[in-house]
Amino acid sequence: MSIPTTLTEIFRQKFGSDPAFLARAPGRVNLLGEHVDYNDGFVLPAAIDRTTYVAFSPANSDQTTLWAADFDQKAVFSLKTLAAKTQPDGSPLPEWACYPAGVLWALTEAGLETPALNAVFSSDVPRGSGLSSSASVEMAFGVAWSQLGGWSIPPMELARLGQRAENKYVGVNCGIMDQFASACGETDRLLYLDCRSLTWQTVPLPQNVSIVVADTTVRRKLTSGEYNQRRNACEEAVRLLKADLPGITALRDVSVEAFNRFAPKLPVEVEKRARHVVEEVERSRQAIPLLESGDLAQFGKLMNECHASLRDLYEVSCPELDVMARLAQPLPGCYGARLTGAGFGGCTVNLVAREQAETFAQALAAGYESETSLHPEIYICRASAGAGLVE
Repeated sequence: MSIPTTLTEIFRQKFGSDPAFLARAPGRVNLLGEHVDYNDGFVLPAAIDRTTYVAFSPANSDQTTLWAADFDQKAVFSLKTLAAKTQPDGSPLPEWACYPAGVLWALTEAGLETPALNAVFSSDVPRGSGLSSSASVEMAFGVAWSQLGGWSIPPMELARLGQRAENKYVGVNCGIMDQFASACGETDRLLYLDCRSLTWQTVPLPQNVSIVVADTTVRRKLTSGEYNQRRNACEEAVRLLKADLPGITALRDVSVEAFNRFAPKLPVEVEKRARHVVEEVERSRQAIPLLESGDLAQFGKLMNECHASLRDLYEVSCPELDVMARLAQPLPGCYGARLTGAGFGGCTVNLVAREQAETFAQALAAGYESETSLHPEIYICRASAGAGLVE
C-alpha cells in the first residue's frame, strides 16, 4: 500500500474524516560541495524520489494535533505552547515534533497566517541517513500551512524559513542546502546553488547516468555537537586568516593558493577543517563545466577526492562509509563515490552508468555485507520535483 493511501486510512481512524489535502516534500542527495553551505560555498544537490507525505485538514480549535505514523506517536501544540516546546499538559514535545513545531514558529515569526491543523505524516526518507529527512518534514509542513493560511511565497523563501526553524528552534546550525533542495528540486535536474547570494541554476543530469544511494544503516545524530564544532572551526579559521586577508568574510573567499600561503599560521585542527572547505569550494566551481561537457570521469574524480577530504581533513566519515566508498569506486560503471550529508554514518552517493546501475548495486551490497556483516539498503534514485501539494 502506498504511503498516501496508508496516511488517508490512519487520518480517518484518528480524526474521523478524510484529510482535506496531501502535501509532499522530497529528501535530497548532494553530489558535490559537502560542508561548504555554511561557508558561503557552492553546492550541487538533487531532490530525490524518497519523500515525506503529510495528510492534513484544518483543526476546529487553536491546537495542532500531529500523528507520526512511523512512530505511532501523537503530539499536540499551539501558538501558546511553542516557545516552551511543550504540549498543553506541560509535557515536552517529542523530538520528532520539534521539526513541524519549529516550522510553525518560523512562519508565525515571519508574520504568515498559520491556522491550527490536524495531520498524519510518514516518510520513506530514512532518518539519520544523510538524505535530509528533517528538511523534507519541514518543507512538507511548510506547504501544509501555506495551503491552510492562504498565502504563497517563493520556494527559496520557504527553504529559508525551514532553515531558521532548524537553526533557532531545533538547535542544529545547518546551512540552507537541505531545505533548498527539498523546496526547489526539479525532475531529472541537479541544482547548483551559490550559498552566499542564494542564486541558483539547474543543470541537466546526463541521461546515461544514475544516482545510486547506498545506506550503510549506521545512524548518527546531528544535534550531538560534532556538526557545530566543525562550524566553529571554520569561523575560527576566518577570524585568524583575516589578519592577512582582511577582505574575507567566509572561507569561500579564500583561494587554494592563498590558503596554502597562510595555513601554517592556523592551529592544526582548524587548518585541516578549513583546508577541506577551501579545496571543496574549488572542486564545486569546477563541477558545472564538467557536467555540461559530459566529462563524467573527471567529475567522478572530484567526488572521490571529496570523500578522501571528508575522511582525512574534516573527519566526518566512519569505518562503514569508508568501506562503502572504497568498494564502490573500482566497480564497473562507477564514476565516483563519496559520503553524502553531514557524515558520521548514513549514506554514500554514487554516480553510475545507467545500464550498469543494477549490477553495481548488487555487487556493492554483497561486498559491503561481506566486509561488515551489515545489510545495506541501495536505492537507484532519480532527481525529483520539489515540495508541493499532491493533486
